[in-house]
Amino acid sequence: MPSPKKNMENKGFFSSMTSSLSMFSNAMHRSVNGFIGYENLEVVNPEGGKDDTEEEAQRGRWKQEERDSYWKMMQKYIGSDVTSMVTLPVIIFEPMTMLQKMAEIMEYSYLLDQADECEDPYLRLVYAASWAISVYHALQRTWKPFNPILGETYEMVNHNGITFISEQVSHHPPMSVGHCENEHFTYDLTSKLKTKFLGNSLDVYPIGRTRVTLKRSGVVLDLVPPPTKVHNLIFGRTWVDSPGEMILTNLTTGDKVVLYFQPCGWFGAGRYEVDGYVYDANEEPKILMTGKWNESMSYQPCDVEGEPLPGTELKEAWHLADTPKNDKYQYTFFAHKINSFDTAPKKLLASDSRLRPDRYALEMGDLSKSGAEKSSLEERQRAEKRNRETKGDKFTPRWFDLTEDVATTPWGDMEIYQYNGKYTEHRAAIDSSDIVELEDVKTKEFNPWQYNDLSGV
Repeated sequence: MPSPKKNMENKGFFSSMTSSLSMFSNAMHRSVNGFIGYENLEVVNPEGGKDDTEEEAQRGRWKQEERDSYWKMMQKYIGSDVTSMVTLPVIIFEPMTMLQKMAEIMEYSYLLDQADECEDPYLRLVYAASWAISVYHALQRTWKPFNPILGETYEMVNHNGITFISEQVSHHPPMSVGHCENEHFTYDLTSKLKTKFLGNSLDVYPIGRTRVTLKRSGVVLDLVPPPTKVHNLIFGRTWVDSPGEMILTNLTTGDKVVLYFQPCGWFGAGRYEVDGYVYDANEEPKILMTGKWNESMSYQPCDVEGEPLPGTELKEAWHLADTPKNDKYQYTFFAHKINSFDTAPKKLLASDSRLRPDRYALEMGDLSKSGAEKSSLEERQRAEKRNRETKGDKFTPRWFDLTEDVATTPWGDMEIYQYNGKYTEHRAAIDSSDIVELEDVKTKEFNPWQYNDLSGV
């Protein structure tokens, strides 16, 4: 099976990848040696070389005293999974929860509509793969989303005809589950992120299962994304890279897309670049794909060696929509819609992320109140957990059921939840105490999450 890795040796479409890969090994081993107590911490300037480490280390969002305090708190966790074991200051947060961030993949959901309508099985995969890539512009934001409270939900409507619902089904380990559909597709995700803290960087492994079913053909697609690395957490300007392989497989036919996210080398070489092929079930390339995950993706028919077919030309499958200028959190217009009530149903579940007091306070710019509300919610969650354990109760998600399926990923196995249909089938019958009327939110004093305990979230 021809691949971009093989073609790096040629003068073909992917020959430029060689320099990026060779520089990556050097770029990722620049350490700080000029600061006592911080020796050998990795600092990477994505726009520079190996000689500007000391200068880059002085940059970033942290003041000296904040950096010292953060390092004293975090150094004991080196080598550990810090997904939910560390209480972090709200200064590094964005006013969005992980459940909301999961919905950002639906910004360009029209690509899945196109995939469903497409007769060509290989072009269908081009559209679906472009959809999977499109979310990476949003994932490069360096602000941390809030961890959802157990039982927290997020709903989204009024966007391309979709209905989206997500729920936090486990706190330790943190697991988020989502379901989305419209007339063209259904989307199901079970996600359990795993991390490894390395001092000045964080490796993020996307343990989970993503499935898309195209309704017209019944085709089922399975997505395995690459891992992500967050650089310069303490020293330098924080930035995100996702070097590795993305595989989108048509489980119905055996066709697949294999795309390589190039690692960032010296002076930004290879940064954002994505290259790969659509293969048939016999592992012969049919269409090449190339582009940048923060700009656009294009495609072109190719021969069995992976070279463009004569008489064909590159065509664009997706390009990034306009984004706000100088946005504080680097939000897209769609990210702002996710946080707004414009995408909420008129009768919103009281457990919705938009209504979290800590998230809302941060959105309003009140960091002090956000931190206090965050601590209060976390303590209430711990108290509710103790209460459940005392009673011998077990938390049960409302909108998703645990199945017997187990997904195997390169980074570990995980159990799978599936949407139980209750949200769609019984939406009108949900108890009024679990509902917030949007008109109340808009016209009365903002006072969300008014339940007695978190077991009813």
